[in-house]
Amino acid sequence: MSEETPELTSQNILEPLSLESFEGILLPLYSSYVTAGFPSPADDYLEDMINLKEHLIRNPGTTFMMRVRGNSMQDAKINDGDLLIIDSKLKPKDGYPIICSIDGEFTTKTFRQKGDRLFLEPANSNYKTIEITGEMELRSWGVITWIIHKPIRL
Repeated sequence: MSEETPELTSQNILEPLSLESFEGILLPLYSSYVTAGFPSPADDYLEDMINLKEHLIRNPGTTFMMRVRGNSMQDAKINDGDLLIIDSKLKPKDGYPIICSIDGEFTTKTFRQKGDRLFLEPANSNYKTIEITGEMELRSWGVITWIIHKPIRL
């Protein structure tokens, strides 16, 4: 696997959004946990304001976002239209969901390593696991660290 992140071209369908200059979003954090209801919006329960960038992004200079197109990872709760936060500084390890390119085609799959053999595993039984062979060019773009999706499509 290449250590460098390849350049995106206009032919690629995925367009990363860098999060380095993103200032963040402040949201109220309430002190009580919610199990089956909604916390009281009373100020007495307001603990602090949290910055989503501080909680979601470990390495701002190497983190970017991409939108998912397709359903090959739906059983891993990565759905069509979801936003992915990807850290290109993190190296893939067995079982990690990653963004990569195979011969210039982008995909998201679970990285699998069995001995010296590499596989990209979908999370949908309609798709086959891809074994990476010596004839293929595999480039890791990074590890998916967060998935942002709506619980229902509005």
